[in-house]
Amino acid sequence: MNTQDEIKYQEALKRVKKIKGFYSHAVVYVIINIMIVIINVQDLDEGESYFQFKNFMTAFFWGIGLVAHGLSVFMPNWIMGQNWEERKIREFMEKEKANKWE
Repeated sequence: MNTQDEIKYQEALKRVKKIKGFYSHAVVYVIINIMIVIINVQDLDEGESYFQFKNFMTAFFWGIGLVAHGLSVFMPNWIMGQNWEERKIREFMEKEKANKWE
């Protein structure tokens, strides 16, 4: 495999790992929140409504984090611009090279 193919392969591998990480995060989110719902329903007093904000706080705030994770995985160019990571790597490499020769 030539160098260009190896670079493309490594980029694809990195992307697949990010997607897999997001899906794992989403599955854990669903499982844990189902468990929280079951526990909260069992602890309800008679006549008390389940639909109170305190029962959805974990799902709400964790959901915000899950959405941010999803955006970073599936829409990285939307947040940082196209090829942001590659530009930043080149910038750091150029700074390192400049410092090396000073």
